[in-house]
Amino acid sequence: MTRFQQFIRERKYLGNISERSVEWYNWAFKWLVNESPDDAALKDCILRMREAGLSPRSVNGFITAVNAYLKWSGSSLNMKKMKCEQKVLSTYAHEDIQVFIRWKPKTRCQRRLQVIVLALADTGCRISELLGLRWGDVNLDDLLVTVRGKGNKQRTIPFSLELRKHLFKLQQESKFDLVFSARDGQALGRRNVLRDVKALCGKLKVKVPERSLHAFRHSFALHYIRKSGSPFLLQRALGHTTLDMTKRYVNLNTQDLSEAHQRVSLLSR
Repeated sequence: MTRFQQFIRERKYLGNISERSVEWYNWAFKWLVNESPDDAALKDCILRMREAGLSPRSVNGFITAVNAYLKWSGSSLNMKKMKCEQKVLSTYAHEDIQVFIRWKPKTRCQRRLQVIVLALADTGCRISELLGLRWGDVNLDDLLVTVRGKGNKQRTIPFSLELRKHLFKLQQESKFDLVFSARDGQALGRRNVLRDVKALCGKLKVKVPERSLHAFRHSFALHYIRKSGSPFLLQRALGHTTLDMTKRYVNLNTQDLSEAHQRVSLLSR
């Protein structure tokens, strides 16, 4: 067993990381050939990644993984992350969500897709959290849902009366424990959901934002702050360990700034 494999094994069984995190580490170590790299070898990795066309954000993901490995291996080396352009987070407009609500699906698969979209927008969950949801985690009486986030940490999130109506209808025709199951009862694949959401956006004439599934989470957070929601409660709903992580989701866009400026400008009547 290589040191890379031992590191991932300990992370998986002692750190309780997800399968996606395991895949992420495996991807990172494909670039790091040497198990005991020196500073020159680490710089060479970055050069090769950039020459291959990887973005600074992707490179920083590699650096995070490698720094964890270096610390675990007892190395004194630590790689500095690259500077990244801070882009305005992509979101769905409030009108877009209303379009999804008004849509009248005709098949069970379409109804399931509608509930997925509305649940993402209403709870701010990650798609991975939603696809692992079971009916035992859904409290329709108290309007609460319990999800398992990163590190298998549980958190309970409230949801709306509108979403309860859709969840109740879906539950009536469900035969399996998973809320969003395939025909054989297995969990849906993230890529399949992404494909279906993009197709639905095209059908309903909704502009597809970048990171189409995660954009629902961005939209939830931005709308929450616009409606004067507490950043601390938002942090809890999103499952962030620090408030700094939550701040990325509450950057106001140009329209917000323009509207605020009209209210506070010395020249405004």
